Amino acid sequence: MQAKTAHPPNTVADDDRLPIAALLALAMTGFICIATETLPAGLLPNISDELGVTTAMAGQTVTAYALGSVLAAIPLTIATGGWRRRNVLLLTITGFLIFNSVTALSSSFWLTMTARFFAGAAAGLAWSLLAGYARKMVAVHQQGRAMAIAMVGTPIALALGVPMGTWLGNMLGWRSAFGIMSALSVLLIGWVLAVVPDYAGQPASERVGMRSVLATPGVKPVLATVIAWMLAHNILYTYIAPFVAHAGLQGRVDLILLVFGLAALIGIWIAGRTVDRHLRTAVLASLATFALVALSFIAWSDHPLAIYVGTAVWGVTFGGAATLLQTALADSAGAGADVALSMNVVAWNSAIAGAGVLGGVMLQTWGAHAFPWALLCLLGVALGIVWSARAHGFRNGPRAGGAVVVGH
Repeated sequence: MQAKTAHPPNTVADDDRLPIAALLALAMTGFICIATETLPAGLLPNISDELGVTTAMAGQTVTAYALGSVLAAIPLTIATGGWRRRNVLLLTITGFLIFNSVTALSSSFWLTMTARFFAGAAAGLAWSLLAGYARKMVAVHQQGRAMAIAMVGTPIALALGVPMGTWLGNMLGWRSAFGIMSALSVLLIGWVLAVVPDYAGQPASERVGMRSVLATPGVKPVLATVIAWMLAHNILYTYIAPFVAHAGLQGRVDLILLVFGLAALIGIWIAGRTVDRHLRTAVLASLATFALVALSFIAWSDHPLAIYVGTAVWGVTFGGAATLLQTALADSAGAGADVALSMNVVAWNSAIAGAGVLGGVMLQTWGAHAFPWALLCLLGVALGIVWSARAHGFRNGPRAGGAVVVGH
């Protein structure tokens, strides 16, 4: 049946109710993406012992996952652009089911690395799909709130992924942790089939090529902001342990990360309330507040209370980042939103990898006290880009858009 302009079946135009169950299914997909990525961090000694490799080599299971996301996001998004959206979503979840199961059963390091790479590829496709899927479910004026709900799985996984994986690994063995991810994937497949509406893919005649998307006004400034912001965030997040050691908190990293994750949930709520009418202001405020946190860390990095308060404020500023940046990117790209969002996956994961390298060099050369200075420089660049992109990318005023196009 031909796609038509209408309200999605899971929304009610009269009272603006959101399709919460369907959006939470997307959030669960994001949770599995992040949890699958971060699980090895708390299990490296167990993995290295069983697979007969060094801890450093076991750590490359995280690298393989990120590499899969970076390399696969754009080509897989383009290749599946004409597919029905729910089929693509189910493909990504099935990928997690298969490759987490292989990881749980593998006795070969290289088979494990291969499985991790393809799990990362599934994540890359998922991240390019989720934001656009959430937007399709609702009217334009609800898209920001819908995306905020769909993104809520990310901070939960960031806060709980590593400690949950460590606890499960110690209690049941590291393989059981990946087996549980597979079990969650099976449950999620049923959840998606039960409550998530389906939509037609884009006809070949309407698809926008990667070069055209990149040339669309506003796309480059948003992607540049993603890179600068996420570099700043991940330098501190990746090396949080040596940074907080100056305040004598080396044994409380788990609590600090929990504070960060809970604060990020508040940030998502704030983003959901502001993104549709004050997107530009919310991005500028988040970046400026994060810069103030960096300044406070320069002045009081050896004070435990300053670390806890600063981490909480930092978490709030980061929590809404995915919602704000993906909304700005999708709005700028228009019909090329899915391709643009796949570019966002590449930019985001490249920033994670770059922060690991840059932060490591800084730690060895100047020590962890240099991190806040790097944050200030990067956040200054991001603020400059956003400030100058008022015509395209980060426009003033309420978001604009047309009707929701729904396929039945």
